[in-house]
Amino acid sequence: MGRVFSPALAVALVLTAAPARTAPPDHLALVACAPGWPGTTAEAQRGMDALVSALARSAGLPEGSISGVYLPAEQEGLERLSRPDAAVALVPLPFFAKHAAALKLEPRLTVVMQDADAAGDVWTLVAKKGRVTSPAALAGLTLSSSAGYAPGFVRGILSAWGQLPADVRIVQSSQVLSALRKAASDGDVAVLLDGAQSRSLSSLPFAAELEVVARSSPVPAGVIATIGRRLTPERWSMLERAFLTLPSTEGGKEALAGIQTRQFSALDGPARDAVQRAARWGG
Repeated sequence: MGRVFSPALAVALVLTAAPARTAPPDHLALVACAPGWPGTTAEAQRGMDALVSALARSAGLPEGSISGVYLPAEQEGLERLSRPDAAVALVPLPFFAKHAAALKLEPRLTVVMQDADAAGDVWTLVAKKGRVTSPAALAGLTLSSSAGYAPGFVRGILSAWGQLPADVRIVQSSQVLSALRKAASDGDVAVLLDGAQSRSLSSLPFAAELEVVARSSPVPAGVIATIGRRLTPERWSMLERAFLTLPSTEGGKEALAGIQTRQFSALDGPARDAVQRAARWGG
């Protein structure tokens, strides 16, 4: 299923101001955190370096004034975001839904993945053909998803289909292919796929044993959000322009491709509504 099962950077970045004792006060650190996605800090470093270099040029900042690092686990990301110097977060939508209230995240921009529709990602619930005919049929089953660490998001993204039963077991797994194979074979597992995973479903050799049970409306893959009042409006305005203009700047398009992202877009219309709903799901 294409990039779904290959090591990749995920869309989760945190823009922070580094401690004054180790860097100038205007230095920025870009920290990536992507629960449920494969890849290590070392594997991601080259892409992070390219991204922060392009972002600095776009913002008119000196080379090296922005640094970047990738953290693959949820708790690592939370620990870094909780530090007083963390100023701006770029996180996948499930992470935002789960932690927006606690971290005081204010959404500013959306993430458009490289191979996604500009309208956003559609999340898709898949199960063994004929096994799940309504939300009630999920009772006692395991619901596997890369977003399983955020059960409020999982329930919320499927709420238009119906209310999930209390005893459905929501689990996080990056082994999407294994989960789909198990769903096709014994039917005791359903799988919630993100946009990229959904687009690759038909390529599976056992796809005929599965069926799409429900689809969400399009939602952003992720958001850039400011954290509380840690960033001045003037500073954010400069960074916002830098994020928005990356595709047209020197090295910007290539750097975005390195994190499988096409662009960052303004938060308006349906995207804004979807992000606001996600925040309520986490609460």
